[in-house]
Amino acid sequence: MPILKASKKSIRKDEKRRKRNDYYRVSLEKALDFAKKSNYSEEKVREAIKIVDKLEAKGILHKNTAARRKSSLMAKLNAAAKESQ
Repeated sequence: MPILKASKKSIRKDEKRRKRNDYYRVSLEKALDFAKKSNYSEEKVREAIKIVDKLEAKGILHKNTAARRKSSLMAKLNAAAKESQ
């Protein structure tokens, strides 16, 4: 257990941040799962990309990670579009 007041505060802050990051991570994974289950429909992919952009803007995701996720989603969307034609 921490003894210093600053250490106690640090633990409280870390817990709050962990919960917030968990919420964001779960929301992203749900959006990606919905996109996959809808066979990468344009609407669901756009929603997932929107969430990725929000997390990148908040600093939760690194910009290269966000770009990689968006690129992957768009590639799958284009492949699904070609497949359905």
